[in-house]
Amino acid sequence: MLSVSGLNQFYGESHTLWDIDFSIDKGSCVCLMGRNGVGKTTLLKSIMGLVPVSSGQIQYDEINLAGKRAETRARSGIGYVPQGRDIFPLLTVEENLKIGLGSRRDAIRTIPEKIYELFPVLKQMRSRRGGDLSGGQQQQLAIGRALALDPGLLILDEPTEGIQPNIVQQIGDVITTLNQQEGLTVLLVEQKLPFARKVGNEFIIIDRGKHVASGGMNDLNDEVVKQYLTV
Repeated sequence: MLSVSGLNQFYGESHTLWDIDFSIDKGSCVCLMGRNGVGKTTLLKSIMGLVPVSSGQIQYDEINLAGKRAETRARSGIGYVPQGRDIFPLLTVEENLKIGLGSRRDAIRTIPEKIYELFPVLKQMRSRRGGDLSGGQQQQLAIGRALALDPGLLILDEPTEGIQPNIVQQIGDVITTLNQQEGLTVLLVEQKLPFARKVGNEFIIIDRGKHVASGGMNDLNDEVVKQYLTV
């Protein structure tokens, strides 16, 4: 489904990602983990073509993404929910969702009813401006917008950050439903260990820009947590 090999990335003179290698199988839910500032968000942005990479290969569904623009990667079937959500605050909920339709590979330009079923609050508030929603509602909107393009791979950057507990639970349930019942492949950055264990079946740990550990979620033992995740 997704394969990254030999990926290196620089910010100016700073070498941020070092020879990153990993692969994600179709239908899996992988949690990308690590302490703050180790390169997790940069890795996601590299996959999406939002920051330049100096070397390495990124393949999605046998498509070589090297040199392709972010819009092209989205049209290939990758939905992306960035950290901070990046919704359009002056547009309505419905208008925000319709933006996601522009990256669909088919000609459908109607918001899928499934999005409203997953997030009923979006249907209730579809005429309200995105900036008027709470943080948790905005996160639901950002996920809904990514789902509107009908992705084969959903990438989320800290979807629970700053969200009230009841919405965190709902988002976790939605991710589990999409992954386990509909077969959607998921890659998410997550700092909350209980949430990661709940939704993920595999993990990848980045430390100082390097891939240092990975495996099934059952392999994420106390020793690994203490070495790479404990602050």
